[in-house]
Amino acid sequence: MSDTIENGKYVEMTYKVIDQKTGDALVGVDFPLGYVHGANDILLPMVTKELEGKAAGDVIEVPIDCDQIYGPRDESLVFTDHIANVPEEYHEVGTTIVMENDKGEARSFIVTRVDEKTLTVDGNNPLSGREVIFKLEVLMVRDATPEEVETGGMIEPAVNFDTSRMVPI
Repeated sequence: MSDTIENGKYVEMTYKVIDQKTGDALVGVDFPLGYVHGANDILLPMVTKELEGKAAGDVIEVPIDCDQIYGPRDESLVFTDHIANVPEEYHEVGTTIVMENDKGEARSFIVTRVDEKTLTVDGNNPLSGREVIFKLEVLMVRDATPEEVETGGMIEPAVNFDTSRMVPI
């Protein structure tokens, strides 16, 4: 049995998305994320291809033009309003607001700026207009169970409770 990534293998990894221009980490996870290679499309095809044949301990870096994924940045999706017109629960940078257009189509906007007088929201994907490096570290590769292949990821074991010690409340 091979411990390299191929279809039907369960893979755990961590990742970072790094802005090519500034070198800043934009997004990342330090805890393991798991998936079954070839069982679902959670990764971009170019990333999946780069992972083929890799093993635990390998690190890959895949350059990505986010305009190809999310489209170019659209400044018409950036709105600034008087802060008094916006409910208080949205007065924090990073808050997501879901709004509908006249056709009833929903779109998520992120609060990007707040000051004493105004609040700005942006409906663009935060990665739009950026060129990034998707950096992944492979932590583990093993054969996936049939259940994991079916669901595309790890199946958490059921928790067994000892009900004999439970007291009704």
